[in-house]
Amino acid sequence: MAKTPEAKVKDLVKKILKEEGIYYAMPIGTGYGNSGVPDFLCCVQGKFVSIEAKAANNKPTELQLKNMRDIEAAGGLTIVINETSVAVLRGYIKLIKEKKVGNV
Repeated sequence: MAKTPEAKVKDLVKKILKEEGIYYAMPIGTGYGNSGVPDFLCCVQGKFVSIEAKAANNKPTELQLKNMRDIEAAGGLTIVINETSVAVLRGYIKLIKEKKVGNV
């Protein structure tokens, strides 16, 4: 079975997070969990970081945006990644580790 474009982005994000030694969890948005939670919940040098993976020009839903605003209001960082921007994820991680970035 072929992977969806978004699944391919998620695979790339997982690969980078593993290579960078970053803890992450991937919550499942079902009726038993919180809907609209970003695809990846990470801890980078003690900083809470969420990553939403999208394919092509897809944008986060209103519920996902609300969750990201809530995360930022609580002091966490949020990142939206697609096939094009996944290449800069390592740069974001470096800035977070060096404590040179606020909200990304």
